[in-house]
Amino acid sequence: MSRVAVMGSGSWGTAFSQVLTDAGNEVVVWGKDPDVAESINTRHENPTYHPGISLPESIRATLDVDEALGQAEIVVLALPAQVVRENLAEWRHRLTWDCLLVSLAKGIELGSKLRMSEVVAQTAGVPAERVAVVSGPNLAREIAERQPAATVAACLSETNARRLQQACATSYFRPYTNTDVIGVEIGGAVKNVIALANGMASGMGFGENAQASLMTRGLAEMTRLGVALGANPMTFLGLAGVGDLIATCQSPLSRNRTFGEHLGRGLSVEETIAVSKQTCEAVKSCRPILELAQGASVDMPIGEQVVEVVWNGAATSTIVERLMSRVPRPEIRT
Repeated sequence: MSRVAVMGSGSWGTAFSQVLTDAGNEVVVWGKDPDVAESINTRHENPTYHPGISLPESIRATLDVDEALGQAEIVVLALPAQVVRENLAEWRHRLTWDCLLVSLAKGIELGSKLRMSEVVAQTAGVPAERVAVVSGPNLAREIAERQPAATVAACLSETNARRLQQACATSYFRPYTNTDVIGVEIGGAVKNVIALANGMASGMGFGENAQASLMTRGLAEMTRLGVALGANPMTFLGLAGVGDLIATCQSPLSRNRTFGEHLGRGLSVEETIAVSKQTCEAVKSCRPILELAQGASVDMPIGEQVVEVVWNGAATSTIVERLMSRVPRPEIRT
């Protein structure tokens, strides 16, 4: 059993806290919302994100960073990608010297274009081997309901990957290990962009052919970028690649797909943000992902069109015309 601090009491942070507790760990959840903390401690429920789901009574919630991080052997960062650096910069001196840092965020940092494991290692001042990531088809609500799911626990250190695997293995949550952190993180970040595009297609009324085409060509974009950055191409055929892509593109529980649906139905980005209750990582990450691709001379036409809509104000209807009018080419490039 390990003492685990989960820094973030949102949807995925709460669900993963349950997984860790069910796996036999002592779990403390940190958050900023006093009502959520009180509800977790007294009613054993997070009514904001998972109403109606009973959490293990042993999970403790706190607003005190020191209480959460004190003696924590594993620190889980369940935060939106764009705030990981600023929060960890405040917490780094409170971490135990040998704790394993685990990122749940699936995004690329604006400006630096760094993956989340790179942001964590740089900000905390720890070697990359002490930073792990969790990524896969892990829709938080289903996991909170203890429906069967699998995931990838990735770390450059195979020992630490196995350590994380053991810490979150339950009868309903099956983690696999991988040392290809680049591939796992690129898969987790890019699939959000493809899911947003897929949501736009659905919102505009397009059917399964269009959506299947977007997912398949999105997988090609994801793989090209990952391989150019040093990833193993086989990673994208696994849970953190095609597995996560299918779940995020197709499920109504997917925040990124839902965001895209709103855009496809005619809402602006600002209007969609106003009606959304949870973070849509693709909105901010799509631009640094495209910048990564451009820097590596990787063609990402779907990602490029998402950036045009989200950042440059292009109409969603233009995506179809621009993608369908591209110069024909072989499907498999050598």
